[in-house]
Amino acid sequence: MVTDSQYILSSIKQGCVMLADGEFFIDRLVKYVGNGRIRWHVEFRGHRIELTTGQLKKQPTFRRKILEQAGVLPPQRPGADYRRWAIDLRKNAIELPWRERPVDAGFAVDRLVGYGGDRWTVEYQGKAIKFTTTKLRRQTSFRKRMLLKAKVLPPQMDPAAYRKWVDWLIQNATEAAPQAGDAVMTEKSWLEDLPELGGWQGEVAPEETDQDGA
Repeated sequence: MVTDSQYILSSIKQGCVMLADGEFFIDRLVKYVGNGRIRWHVEFRGHRIELTTGQLKKQPTFRRKILEQAGVLPPQRPGADYRRWAIDLRKNAIELPWRERPVDAGFAVDRLVGYGGDRWTVEYQGKAIKFTTTKLRRQTSFRKRMLLKAKVLPPQMDPAAYRKWVDWLIQNATEAAPQAGDAVMTEKSWLEDLPELGGWQGEVAPEETDQDGA
């Protein structure tokens, strides 16, 4: 796998646009907190680049993410200067609740796979997320589980439009090959490896927190 530094060097050789110190200005940094996690959204020239705290602290990763999503390369700063710059940036961030973060307006699942007995998996960008028919048909449960398991929040749809979309998904679902034990697998056993989705809070184990308090 290509490292951040190797990717940047390769992009420079291919003539990517490199910005000087006086040309690189971030519109704003938004800190989304909640669900035991912190995510940062760098807003730059109409682009919104999502970063974890660790990615924001590491200059090569930060520069790569901006290059990949905004098409320009931020200036290279000496290590100590970048750390100070990143700390100042985080201190001046706008803090918002996690649930208010922008949704993925271009959200689309790859396919729905049916296992019989009201059991389904939604395939999305290499992930297979388990659902029962009940949870699939409830938009709130669907959005919570997609956020929990695939780290994406589907857009909120009108209830009638959501029902129509789910019906279309089910009608066009792929049937999985039958497996031993499928007939006796209940709704509870199908989802027992997942935490209860009783509310927005406490659904995700604390993975990343901002250790420096910025």
